[in-house]
Amino acid sequence: MFKHVKRIAALAWPVLIGQLAIIAFGVLDTAMVGRYSALDLASLGLGASIYISVYVTLTGILVALMPIAGHLYGAKRIGEIGNEVRQALWLSVGLSVIGVIVLGFPAPLLALADAPPELAARTTAYLQILAVGIPAGLVFRVFNSLSTAISRPRMVMALQIFDLVLKVPLNAWFIFGGFGLAAHGGPGSALATTLINFGSAAIGLVFMARHPAYRQLGVFSTFCWPQWKHQVALLKLGLPMGLSYLIEVTSYTFMAIFITHFGTTILAGHQITANLGAVLYMTPLSIGIATSTLVSQALGAQQRAEARTLALHGIMLAGCMAVVWTTLVLCLRHPIIAAYTPNPQVVTAALPLVTIVAVYHLFDAIQCSTAFVLRAYKITVVPTVIYAVALWGVGLGGGYIAGFNVPGNLPDMFTGARGFWLANLASLVIAGGALLIYWLRISRPQSSLQVPAS
Repeated sequence: MFKHVKRIAALAWPVLIGQLAIIAFGVLDTAMVGRYSALDLASLGLGASIYISVYVTLTGILVALMPIAGHLYGAKRIGEIGNEVRQALWLSVGLSVIGVIVLGFPAPLLALADAPPELAARTTAYLQILAVGIPAGLVFRVFNSLSTAISRPRMVMALQIFDLVLKVPLNAWFIFGGFGLAAHGGPGSALATTLINFGSAAIGLVFMARHPAYRQLGVFSTFCWPQWKHQVALLKLGLPMGLSYLIEVTSYTFMAIFITHFGTTILAGHQITANLGAVLYMTPLSIGIATSTLVSQALGAQQRAEARTLALHGIMLAGCMAVVWTTLVLCLRHPIIAAYTPNPQVVTAALPLVTIVAVYHLFDAIQCSTAFVLRAYKITVVPTVIYAVALWGVGLGGGYIAGFNVPGNLPDMFTGARGFWLANLASLVIAGGALLIYWLRISRPQSSLQVPAS
């Protein structure tokens, strides 16, 4: 077991650092735009929620390259990986058109949010700048997925850290102005992100073309047009993945919208809890990605028993780390909340929610790591159905019933924001259990369910 844990950890820690750098992007934008104006901060909050929903869905589709390339890499079919990458790049072009249209013309989405004219105008400017960077962001996702598939996450981590360092001065310049440039407020942070996306995409393309580790794959050794067979294979895996990401993102987005009805103090407590949950999630996410990489490679090499053992040890590692984080949060929840806010009312509102999220993290770790393992087996439809039933049905639907006390006779401890978080906890118990049971079934040596061919 130690051998497998060591291999998983070696891949997981660069992914973790890279993911934390991505989270820091949002923290920087919020902190710096908040110093510019309240209107721009509001437009950032609204615009970011729309952008993340669109961007995460589209990039989720391109993550399909990871198990495909991983299987080929494990099977030593190195020469075939280049064509798969080219097809993923073509797919990114098509997805970019969708992203640019949705973000470039966001009026229908802003109408749903019932945004006042001034807020809608600032949010539109913010989203239209980000729309320009969508193609670059998707190209970088292709490079990211390829790097992970061939066990080179440090390349991506180094770029993400560099991007974070670059983000600070660019944000300051574009948000507040200077050196002959007018202040742009919230849209300035979008401009910084867009420029960084193009820079990262360009570096990723150069790496794929010239770095020895990537040059052997032959990504740019020849030119080819989109090939129907390969596009269908990518979409068959990628569309359910993208939908599962959309389900996860929207379940939290709508929960925040509903909790808004309970007042600003409760909403502030919820935001602290949601942020803490997102930070905790980075550990099982990183372990899940690392485990998925190794399992994909083992399956490609026709080592089904090794793949199952690797997957089991990865899920166990995610669970053990979750126990550690849960224990720390439960023991330190008072100082953790105090680090977010000195407001005693917000502390009171956040305390029970943070207690729930500490327990919730245990099941979040199991469902996340197991979902990534199933993607390594090229199984994506069933997990998406499970997510839809659990997160939308039980989590969001059950949260609405409990939070707003629809039956009218629920105890106070099960209503309000606590009702939403308890329903969310229940949804993760169901999702984690269902995903784990399904993986245990399909991964058995005697299972009739075979992994799709590479």
